[in-house]
Amino acid sequence: MSAVSRVSLLATVGLLVMTAVWGSTFVLIKGVVDHMPVADFLAVRFAIAAIAMFVLFHRHVARLGRQQLWRGVLLGVIYGCGQLLQTWGLTLISPSVSGFVTGMYVVFTPILATVLLRQRTPSVVWLAVGLATLGLALLSLNGLSVDKGVWLTLLSALLYGLHIVALGHWSRADEAFGLSAVQMVAIALVCLLATAGHGGPTLPPDADAWLATLYMALLAGAGAMLMQTWAQAHLPATRAAIVMTTEPVFAAGFAVALGVDALTWRMLAGGGLVLAAMYLVELMPRRGSKETPPAEAIHHEV
Repeated sequence: MSAVSRVSLLATVGLLVMTAVWGSTFVLIKGVVDHMPVADFLAVRFAIAAIAMFVLFHRHVARLGRQQLWRGVLLGVIYGCGQLLQTWGLTLISPSVSGFVTGMYVVFTPILATVLLRQRTPSVVWLAVGLATLGLALLSLNGLSVDKGVWLTLLSALLYGLHIVALGHWSRADEAFGLSAVQMVAIALVCLLATAGHGGPTLPPDADAWLATLYMALLAGAGAMLMQTWAQAHLPATRAAIVMTTEPVFAAGFAVALGVDALTWRMLAGGGLVLAAMYLVELMPRRGSKETPPAEAIHHEV
């Protein structure tokens, strides 16, 4: 295995670990937002993550050029707006429908990469997109009514797709610490602004809520953003998006393991299709020339 292949495999494993952590948060988030407003929870969560990352990586931030600083701010604003739209949409639709519509970033990502970066998307990736979409539908859907909540969530999926494409284009492995910290500060500011209408965020109400918030801030927030930023310096955006569609698979697995949900054929079939999609684009031996990691292949302006 070449050095490039080893790094690509390590990046894929890192994304899978990050996605597993995201999947573990669904039950925790439900417990916390039952006791505090969603925007307040997001503001506290990302503010803690931003403070931790800036304390640890402020020297890396200082080494970023002005262009990368502004790129980090823009990436954070895109992601923060996506978080707010997703959670607002979740208050109007069921979690299962929200999970499916959010997962549509797997469709938006190759479209945006084609339109914005003029990247050629191989046919195998489009096949994987179709499999992942069908898998997400089996995992999440029990009917779909197109209302305001769906449209808000669909817009959040578009923003997540844009974030994945832009991060893959701009991220460089040696700048991952600094760029991650800048993004997290921008996300926190966006979420804090969303709470300005009622005088700022309320704090978690009890010790259990604080523990859950700290876990989601430090591991599922700061740690996940750092891993995603580093991994996307070594993976094409469309492949990263398909790997990240394993999030509902992990969420379902944790729900079954914790006794929240029962194992069903839909979970098995949907999870199998999502994993098959990931296999197509990431694990199947490639024919012809090897891909060049995006950090080495692309340095021109969008």
